[in-house]
Amino acid sequence: MAYQIKGKKIMTSVNKLKKIGLIMAAAIGVVVSIAVTASSAVQTAEKVNLYSYRQPFLIKPFLDVFAKQTGIKVNVVYAKKGMLQRLKAEGRNTPADAVLTVDINRLSALANAGLLQPIKSSVLEKNVPAQYRHPDGLWFGLTTRARVVYAHKTRVKPGEVASYEDLAKPHMKGRICTRSGKHSYNLSLLASIVAAKGEQAATKWARAVKVNLARRPQGNDRAQVKAIKEGICDVSLGNTYYMGAMVTNEKKPEQKTWAAAVNVLFPGQNGRGTHVNISGAAVTEHAKNKANAIKLLEFLSEKFAQKMYADQNFEYPVKSSVAWHSLVASWGKFKADNINLNEIVKHRSTAAKIMDRVDFDG
Repeated sequence: MAYQIKGKKIMTSVNKLKKIGLIMAAAIGVVVSIAVTASSAVQTAEKVNLYSYRQPFLIKPFLDVFAKQTGIKVNVVYAKKGMLQRLKAEGRNTPADAVLTVDINRLSALANAGLLQPIKSSVLEKNVPAQYRHPDGLWFGLTTRARVVYAHKTRVKPGEVASYEDLAKPHMKGRICTRSGKHSYNLSLLASIVAAKGEQAATKWARAVKVNLARRPQGNDRAQVKAIKEGICDVSLGNTYYMGAMVTNEKKPEQKTWAAAVNVLFPGQNGRGTHVNISGAAVTEHAKNKANAIKLLEFLSEKFAQKMYADQNFEYPVKSSVAWHSLVASWGKFKADNINLNEIVKHRSTAAKIMDRVDFDG
């Protein structure tokens, strides 16, 4: 009798263990199912991979807004140098869906290397003026910067430098500072002169400007403003955003004094206008997330991103309805050269040959 009772107890314990086992198995199944579902969600999550010339912390604020609005995560790879070489090496295996860079020359180099693909977007065509986008949709400008003349406030009289051509005139002899003639900013300016007036006129201009230099080309655009402050020269060529960077530089307050010594002059207001360059974006040839990349470019061309993107670096938004930063606006409105930048960049190699021909940096 005792044996049977004991046996019942044993059977009861076994049954309990079986039930516990079933419950545990079910629980484990649920956990596994959740894990698989989560893994699948991660693998299929909407994303876009961006190679950026600008550092991630600078563009993160508006990329976070893009992610919140669209549910598309932006993975950023900082590639200030070697972007073209990297994309070439990666080929079809590149993770990059889009590129964000500065200067028309860099965008054109990517296009000429077959690393970009044409896209069609009514949003981009509406927001980006024709002269700031590739005719076939290979790249789109997002902000512009003007190649202006920085002029000493008292040593340069009104009207002395009303055009780029004035820099080549005898009254400017020994009064000009500039960075290397072979720098992409100066090559783009010279290429715009080739496009407007031809190679012969551009060569004559470059040779005459060299004669008028106060010193051998050196340094960056800010260094020229420093030279003006120090009395080495009276005028220099520079991009507009450098003025904003100097005026607001708390880490190097001496740059504020440099900036305070000069005015910003917009050449060509009675002619073809001031030469401008762009920062821009494009979709890569082998984009795995093409639709998301297009959405990102469209977002960057809309009001919110345009305002933040332009304000961040004291540039001009390409979307005409977006207000300029107050500091940028203080320099005044101007007429920009409206030739398509794709036409200008076609003359870049000619511009480089001209700089060599006149030994501009020599």
